[in-house]
Amino acid sequence: MFGRSPVGAWLRLNEWIWNRLPPSLTALRPFRSFGHLLHSLVRLQDRRMYLGTFFLRNRPELELLRRLSGLGSEGRGVRIAVLGSSNGAEVYSIAWVLRSAQPDAKLDMHAVDISPAAVEAARKGLYEPGRSELVDEPIFERMTAKEVEEMFERIGDRLRIKPGIREGIVWHVGDAADPRILETLGPQDIVVANRFLCHMGPLEAERCIRNIARLLVPGGYLFVSGVDLDVRTKVAIDLGWKPVQELLQELHEGDPSLRASWPHKYWGLEPLDRRRSDWKTRYASVFQIGEDIA
Repeated sequence: MFGRSPVGAWLRLNEWIWNRLPPSLTALRPFRSFGHLLHSLVRLQDRRMYLGTFFLRNRPELELLRRLSGLGSEGRGVRIAVLGSSNGAEVYSIAWVLRSAQPDAKLDMHAVDISPAAVEAARKGLYEPGRSELVDEPIFERMTAKEVEEMFERIGDRLRIKPGIREGIVWHVGDAADPRILETLGPQDIVVANRFLCHMGPLEAERCIRNIARLLVPGGYLFVSGVDLDVRTKVAIDLGWKPVQELLQELHEGDPSLRASWPHKYWGLEPLDRRRSDWKTRYASVFQIGEDIA
């Protein structure tokens, strides 16, 4: 939207200056207030879908998902839907974490993305070290060599997800905003809708979140990070969602790429501010959903 306009030039200048200031300075209240002003302007720019992702992207998030899955109970299965599944890195990360905790876990996983190319690449589970053709990110950079060895088998100069991790995952080309998604996937215990709603405008994102929430059984858990916090907070309060406080701050700060992007990218994640009266809802990225979802 701003392009080469004077406002765009002003924002780029502020980004250049901000990135050269010490964190001890930008953490001060006046600088945070100015950061919020910058971010409010940046969020007015045009948005587009982006496929950037990583394996093991947010470790506290994966740990909380493991805890909430209930897989510690003998014989218990879990139904998980991952929306905006991109090239499969985050889907396979979830499957690996859960199967590592309980190898005989009964996982019923559905992975959905609007891009047929992304779904086809994810279904194959075959990756080149470094940047893939779909994702312009070093997708393995957050993994240790041992984790790579545990999750993948080598096929020539490429890496393929081991069969035991791929088991139980069904891939779909679909739109998370489609009202028919419940008919396609069925009720879910956990829904992961991370890091794609930020690429939608506020009204579109709000409608999509409300639609996604219909997938959950009463008492189920919605993971929803990477979204405008004003939008998420509004919907959570309107629908009476219960914010999960466990590992709240760790999850909020668990993806360095989102935190480092604030305030100069519309997907950037603002610093956690406990002085806000609504902070427990605003900064929670996991919610337990009750029975009264409209």
